[in-house]
Amino acid sequence: MIIAVTGLAREARLVAGPDVHPIVGGGDAKALKERLTAELENGARRILSIGICGALCPELRVGDTIIASEIVHGGDAYPTHGSWSRDLASRLPHAVLAPLAGSDEMAADRETKERLRAGTRASAVDMESHIAARVARERSVPFAAVRVVSDAAHRSLPAAARVAMRPTGGIDFGAVFRAVRRAPRQLPELIRTAWEAEIAFAALFRCRHALNGGFAGADLGQLALDMG
Repeated sequence: MIIAVTGLAREARLVAGPDVHPIVGGGDAKALKERLTAELENGARRILSIGICGALCPELRVGDTIIASEIVHGGDAYPTHGSWSRDLASRLPHAVLAPLAGSDEMAADRETKERLRAGTRASAVDMESHIAARVARERSVPFAAVRVVSDAAHRSLPAAARVAMRPTGGIDFGAVFRAVRRAPRQLPELIRTAWEAEIAFAALFRCRHALNGGFAGADLGQLALDMG
């Protein structure tokens, strides 16, 4: 069984399958680590981080797909599993192989993205991959990551989008409504953010279809040998 680590419940619904068990981070790093550890103790054999992300590289556009070559967080770098990542790339030929940055907080504004880009040289950022990669290294299990760009490097998210995620990975519509009521001029930008997210989710769905049960990728025996 593969653990699919996502940030949002909608991502989890998109990628779930008979041999793919999603775990939703929801912005809670401690809970995500605990859930990952429990699933590995119950027999899961590898970890895939999959979902949407924010671009750090100016050349990336909304809907672009990234297969991580490594995850960078603070002073640590976590290489992804080579043969598994290559297999994913063969199934997603238009994807970019590049480093991903991990962040404990939402990279919601252009200035934060610029600092992350300068400090990590990563092409995109999410809030789950570094946690999943760290657990995978601690438990000596294969790890890979596939992420789709939802907001471009130059884009700053409106305040309403920054308060939208519940710890369960769902959308807190009440918090969004209150944020818009306090600052109604952000509504056009919020609509644009939602539209770009839909582009990213459509691309993520296409990734799931292209993988078509092939999340496992390379043979488990070969993966075990590679981890030795």
